[in-house]
Amino acid sequence: MRAFGIDEAEHLMRTMFAPWVGELNLKAIAFDAAGGDFLLPANPRIVHGGGVVCGQATASAADTVAVMALSALNGRFRVCTTVDLTTHFIRPLKPGDVNIRVDILSNGKRMAYVRIEMRAKGDTRVAVSATGAFAYMEN
Repeated sequence: MRAFGIDEAEHLMRTMFAPWVGELNLKAIAFDAAGGDFLLPANPRIVHGGGVVCGQATASAADTVAVMALSALNGRFRVCTTVDLTTHFIRPLKPGDVNIRVDILSNGKRMAYVRIEMRAKGDTRVAVSATGAFAYMEN
């Protein structure tokens, strides 16, 4: 099986997701056997009128990095669809870089389950937590 790494994740971001998702500028940092680490860079376009990173941006980022982490584990992009994405906004994220960790809980033949945690860079406290279920559309 061909390795799926940082270069493949960047290509996937450019070719498989909607153009506005690409504007989040998500960066894959590293992949491992349990998941992957990502960065949502500081971006004034995702800060809402209350002065914090908007929930829609973090939910979109969670969904997107989950697919990238699954692709890395599978060694390739497998066509899939989000079945469920449950997101908990625990504390506000002030404008700035956001570190994201995806842990793959289960990766089966037809379904995959993930947990995503987001923290402001330099903060150990979780700001956003999400769990997701994905159905593979191919075998």
